[in-house]
Amino acid sequence: MNIEELIEKVAKGEIKLHQVEKHTNDKRLATEIRRKALERKLGITLDNIGHYSIDPNQVISKNIENMIGVVQIPMGVAGPLKINGEYAKGDFYIPLATTEGALVASVNRGCSTLTAAGGVKTTIIGDKMTRAPLLKCPDARKAREVAEWVKGNIEYLQEEAVSKVTRHGKLRNIKPYIVGNNLYLRFEFETGDAMGMNMVTIASEELMKVIESRFPEVKYLALSGNVCVDKKPNAMNFINGRGKSVIAEAIIPREIVEKKLKTTPELIAEVNYRKNLVGSAQAGSYGFNAHFGNIVGAIFLATGQDEAQITEGSHGITLAEVTPKGDLYISITMPSLEIGTVGGGTRVPTQREALTIMGVAGGGEPPGTNAKKFAEIIAGAVLAGELSLLAAIAAKHLAKAHKELGR
Repeated sequence: MNIEELIEKVAKGEIKLHQVEKHTNDKRLATEIRRKALERKLGITLDNIGHYSIDPNQVISKNIENMIGVVQIPMGVAGPLKINGEYAKGDFYIPLATTEGALVASVNRGCSTLTAAGGVKTTIIGDKMTRAPLLKCPDARKAREVAEWVKGNIEYLQEEAVSKVTRHGKLRNIKPYIVGNNLYLRFEFETGDAMGMNMVTIASEELMKVIESRFPEVKYLALSGNVCVDKKPNAMNFINGRGKSVIAEAIIPREIVEKKLKTTPELIAEVNYRKNLVGSAQAGSYGFNAHFGNIVGAIFLATGQDEAQITEGSHGITLAEVTPKGDLYISITMPSLEIGTVGGGTRVPTQREALTIMGVAGGGEPPGTNAKKFAEIIAGAVLAGELSLLAAIAAKHLAKAHKELGR
């Protein structure tokens, strides 16, 4: 069957979109056939979607199905940003993929201000990827019995289940939650430089096999019982953390605030209190911040992170206060930053290149250090974005910036 015949059959539905690869060994050709068939069926042209540098042979079956091309997002860089972290040390440029005018300029202004003030101090306070399977028990007492047994046998479960399916995943803790006769086991894993969702999902299934064999009267119902919590706004991750939990903070001298941000420490602190804290409380928000999601989203898209986890990345708290010396103290706390530097979308060549800009592509030595370095850089960038936006609001420059850059 020649290419024209394949395009026609796909357009008519005689060959399904996911079946094209069965008729050609070249995934780039399969991508073109699907796109041409869609153009023919819908009477449209998809020329721009069809221009790309990514090799479909590298991403189909790993990162995408039914591929027809690539959507391109403009990418800029902000920086340099000086970070005084435990893993990220030095000056960094931050890649941001976005279509929102003024965002990169705003983050860049924040980077300039923070660097002039001596940089950002970053601290990782938690590191775990979670999965919470659901077990149906005969009653609450049996649920409690199972919960107590698993909590007392973490090393045994690591050896009998986790180590059989992954070299990198380590079961570090188990937090049980019981509702009636339902038992939710929130497994906490260390996953090295990977974000780790696939790793912990496979490991959790093995753990269920061991638990079911030990307690045959207990039924394993769901690999995820929604207590993980993954890709949804939730209090669990906001309070207990998931992925990297990280804090970025800085003290900015009054003269730098006034010169670079055209406002005062007092006004920034008041805007933050009345907007980010009181306003967010009134709204019932999990994000007591100005726009974490903007920076997290732009970095995630640039670097091949799971874009749905921008949801939890937008959780967090921004604090600002005037120091006894009259300077500005500002911090951001991010409880649930789910990121990695290996696996998933980080393998896509353009996204991997974006990671190289920050020096975090691939695995770290020792394992896990690259992902932690990446987390500190993201936190620093988020602090830059928060500082700049709060200052723009305090100085009443926000609308002007969007008129000039966001139209």
